[in-house]
Amino acid sequence: MKIPDFKLERYFAKHEFTSKYLLSSSDCDGYELKYVLECASKSEMELWEGMKLGYTESEGNPLLRDAIAQFYNNKSIENVVVASPGELNFIAMNVLLDSTDHVVTVSPCYQSLSEVVKTIGCEISYWKPKPENWEFNTDDLEKLIKKNTKLIIINFPHNPTGSYLKVSQLNEIVRIAEKHDLYIFSDEMYHKLMIGDMQELPPICDVYKKGISLWGTSKTFGLAGLRIGWLVSQDLKFLHSVVSYKDYLSICNSAPSEILSIIALNHFDKFLLPNIQKIKSNIRLFDDFYKKHKQINGFIPPKAGSTAFVKLNIENSSLDFSNKMVEEAGIMTVPAEMFEYVGKYIRIGFGRKNFSEALVEFDVYLNKL
Repeated sequence: MKIPDFKLERYFAKHEFTSKYLLSSSDCDGYELKYVLECASKSEMELWEGMKLGYTESEGNPLLRDAIAQFYNNKSIENVVVASPGELNFIAMNVLLDSTDHVVTVSPCYQSLSEVVKTIGCEISYWKPKPENWEFNTDDLEKLIKKNTKLIIINFPHNPTGSYLKVSQLNEIVRIAEKHDLYIFSDEMYHKLMIGDMQELPPICDVYKKGISLWGTSKTFGLAGLRIGWLVSQDLKFLHSVVSYKDYLSICNSAPSEILSIIALNHFDKFLLPNIQKIKSNIRLFDDFYKKHKQINGFIPPKAGSTAFVKLNIENSSLDFSNKMVEEAGIMTVPAEMFEYVGKYIRIGFGRKNFSEALVEFDVYLNKL
């Protein structure tokens, strides 16, 4: 399979480790190893200290899968498969789809949610929100369903807009999928980053027999470097196919990453709550900031998650804007072009501790313009 470059990741590769400020990161600051181990119980420290650096189980360490299962209605580890999040997305699409299938996905979206589908050869349709409020209408979704539709791909909390659904809307998506006998793949990487007053959505695997939930340590936990994610589904045949496909890729997971993930999952609030507090504080800062600058054409705060999609009032493209700012001021933003979205937007990420410092430099740059 030949697949196009992952534009967003290539853009990060170019600027992420050389820029002074990252104003568009979707993850929260990474916790230090020392912090993770300080959270560990005595038995978890014994796991860490007695760990052997050999091969691990393909499905994932049973203790890790058990720690994951506590967050879902079905507590059986048989319904959980562990790998890196990107790998799981790639495998799931290849296991589920053939070139004759039609897929509906949210848009704008993280490129792998659409690009893998297109590379398989599938026809794809995009479920788009209203740009004035970033709200998704389920009536629009149903209009996109075709006779050969196989899969609906959703992502809430939504990256990059920060959009979220009401529980009634999620139930309507399930109704549509049941009516047409479709799978639902739900990218839930920002699950539980609840920063507003909306009711938290249940994982799709808890409410639909053909629902597939993807979550991991990268966003909610502030542990992106562990490269640990998981799929949870009621469909055991699908999960067995995922494990078999994984044999051609990573085969198994990193033993240290699995043990550290067990600790994080078993002490969840110590990782989640500081991130929520940081995101909320940074949103308030940006809400005051944008009103001072005519180059920012409004701000729709995220309903959940850690990102917002902010419209710019500029003459050039958002890509030109981002390229010039990172070169001239050392501030990295992600433009709409990285999400194949038409319009002058940049993603703003609220999960970093130095967000206020970045805004000071952003203020200086915009004033010069």
